[in-house]
Amino acid sequence: VTVPEGYEWDVLVRWGQPMWSGVADVDQATGGTAETQAKSFGDNTDGMAVFSKGDHQILAVNNEYIQNKVLLKDREDGKAINVADVQKMKNAHGISILEIEEGANGWAPVLDSEFNRRITIDTPMELTGPVAGHELVKTSADPEGKTVLGTWNNCGNGETPWGTYLTCEENFNGYFGSSDENQELPAELKRYGIKTSSRYGFEKFDARFDLSKDINEPNRHGYIVEIDATDPTSTPKKRTALGRFKHENAEVVLASDGRVVVYMGDDERGEFLYRFVSDNAYVEGGDTDNLLTEGQLYVAKFNDDLTGEWLALTPETTGMTKEEICIHTRVAASAVGATTMDRPEWVAVNPLRVEAYCALTNNKNRGLKPNAGGDETPVGGPNPREANNFGQIVRWRPEGGEHTDDGFTWDLYVLAGNPELYPEGPLAGSDNINAGNMFNSPDGMVFDSKGLLWIQTDGNYSNEGDFAGQGNNQMLIGDPATGEIVRFLTGPQNCEVTGLCFSLDRRTAFVGIQHPAA
Repeated sequence: VTVPEGYEWDVLVRWGQPMWSGVADVDQATGGTAETQAKSFGDNTDGMAVFSKGDHQILAVNNEYIQNKVLLKDREDGKAINVADVQKMKNAHGISILEIEEGANGWAPVLDSEFNRRITIDTPMELTGPVAGHELVKTSADPEGKTVLGTWNNCGNGETPWGTYLTCEENFNGYFGSSDENQELPAELKRYGIKTSSRYGFEKFDARFDLSKDINEPNRHGYIVEIDATDPTSTPKKRTALGRFKHENAEVVLASDGRVVVYMGDDERGEFLYRFVSDNAYVEGGDTDNLLTEGQLYVAKFNDDLTGEWLALTPETTGMTKEEICIHTRVAASAVGATTMDRPEWVAVNPLRVEAYCALTNNKNRGLKPNAGGDETPVGGPNPREANNFGQIVRWRPEGGEHTDDGFTWDLYVLAGNPELYPEGPLAGSDNINAGNMFNSPDGMVFDSKGLLWIQTDGNYSNEGDFAGQGNNQMLIGDPATGEIVRFLTGPQNCEVTGLCFSLDRRTAFVGIQHPAA
């Protein structure tokens, strides 16, 4: 990791590091055991946030997915051969919650803290909101459709004004398969990329992931999960009112009337940008349980004239029930003619101005292929390049100065590119891109308290062809007022840089380095 002169970096915690005493450190030859992984820091860090209780600082970290050839190093091609292998894979997913403290030797986890907790694919959770109890989420193991096991492929995150952690389920689809390879799947499942073969083979050892055994199980995943990181006895809650899709992050902001607004991106080529507005207002110290269960879900429509509007997803506009909208949210967004986007990733709201930003990381299919639902992906608006390999960041400002406004104006804060190879034209990028700051595939984004935008990348690190000179993935800082962007951090080879948050005194930044490799 490279940082500027005057700064230093160190490792806070790594995959397989025990969170409790008496637990063996990860065995690099085998990837450890299911038992040790359940009590150790999970794999592949992504979104994260710091919370406090008294004098304690508590870090919640998403463990998005696993590298099975590392976790199952003693298995051929990293393939599970028994239930124990699958259990180890499950236990490396989810969320790691750990107390951290700064000592004479820097920051470190607090072993055996009362706040330490691992949340995995098998942790019981509550389904809340419109979907709870619906026929499409009832299974043989949960005939009431109100209790679900686990969360996985947790990508970005969010924080609520009342101090809870929002973890976002992204590529949940790749965990399901079928013992019947000829099984015909419903179109709604296909829209989410669910197939009869899975990425990890869970279905061979756990019937919950076998579509031929329970076709409704996928409908119970792909949500935002609310967790009280300061209470290790609390039950995580899946907030279905915020829609079901491949959630990147959840950016929460309060309107002046106290209503809660949540911006969310669906990270797939040609999918959509969403907004949720609560029915009720947040009152400090009041009941918050209904704020993410009762409200209106919207999807964004961008016009070529730099205006746009939030389209309400209702039974009247979509021809679907409220429950169906929350389960098959992509289908609902297609029904109202929302704008297909170049993979909406993290959304960040400026704390000093009523405006929001979304990283559109890339889309090799732009202008060439429709999305998974058959919606066209024309070149134009906030997606101005065909076969977009570099990405861009779009920003919008509510027309009336409130995040609850239905109309907005928009522009592009930055169009990533390579001006060294392409001095002119769309592949050069916008005017604020130069040889010293060029990058591709903006992904994670976080504003700091001074209104500076921190941009993290997860793109092509070959340093060849169109990407020559761009090097490894990195973290940059942008000034929204001037448009200036400068590089701050460069990660090691092959990694994604992700998951930025700060210590309570704002002197330390915690950054995720996902899947580094020599």
